[in-house]
Amino acid sequence: MEYKDYYSLLGVEKTATQEDIKRSYRKLARKYHPDLNKGADAEAKFKEIGEANEVLSDPEKRAAYDQLGDAHQPGQDFQSPPNWDAGFEFSGSPSRGRSEEEAYSEFFEGLFGQAYQQQRADRARARFNAKGQDHHAKVLINLEDSFTGAKQTIVLKVPELTPDGHLVVRERKLEVSIPKGVKQGQLIRLKGQGAPGLGDGGAGDLYLEIALNPHPLYRTDGVDLYLDLPVKPWEAALGGRVKVPTPGGVVDVKVPAGSKQGSKLRLKGRGLPAKPSGDMYVELQIALPPADSTRAKELYESMARDLDFDPREKLIREIQSREQDHSNA
Repeated sequence: MEYKDYYSLLGVEKTATQEDIKRSYRKLARKYHPDLNKGADAEAKFKEIGEANEVLSDPEKRAAYDQLGDAHQPGQDFQSPPNWDAGFEFSGSPSRGRSEEEAYSEFFEGLFGQAYQQQRADRARARFNAKGQDHHAKVLINLEDSFTGAKQTIVLKVPELTPDGHLVVRERKLEVSIPKGVKQGQLIRLKGQGAPGLGDGGAGDLYLEIALNPHPLYRTDGVDLYLDLPVKPWEAALGGRVKVPTPGGVVDVKVPAGSKQGSKLRLKGRGLPAKPSGDMYVELQIALPPADSTRAKELYESMARDLDFDPREKLIREIQSREQDHSNA
């Protein structure tokens, strides 16, 4: 998707106050409104400045957008970094799906789509409810914390406006208990840690969405774990026992004779703790020793002479069969 510079679209600086943004948007909206401007690009321009205003007029979205940095140019190919919005506290509870009510750009949808729709719904409900609005934030934890549970101090970034309309981001520290077995995407509810209520209404809740930091060894899929395990060619061919690191410790695993590249071994119950616990899948990666010595080269040359082995035999037969079919057509 293409990066969009919302500040340039509204013709304001990054230091602009919220009043500056409002004033510039109103001026541009009048200029490009399709009812007033019949230019060929007026409608597209009107949508662009509306999208820019949707982000920059909202302190939460603006603060999150700002932290993407200045390294991108308008129209440049852009992919949002993984968990780019982690640590920002947003109004509204986490969205579990949304309707397509707005035709904003792919760039906007990629950054704010789900949060935007949920925020609108929560604001509408707030008109009829004295309870404080729920908030949500994504937080990153290490995989090991899911195995043991942990108590952590998390720091959330909370956008606020100064009396003169400038955007600032303050930090909010919370002591949080990470439950054992928590998984990617799971929500932790902190009762009463959302926005304050009106009158005698209680405060809203804060929902923390769990995201796992990348791990040097393991990948997760729900409560299951995956590990790429290098094995020697003779271990795969002849079978044997190898040591496998798991979060619970090193275990001995039997590699069946004749194992192929990508073969999976299941270690039952070695995944994330749950009811029932997840499994761990060990994917075999056959590693070739380098031919970096005279002896190593001799061994490879010996295998080339003595082993009747051609990994491309099936491929060649398929090509020959297709060529024969083509010639007979």
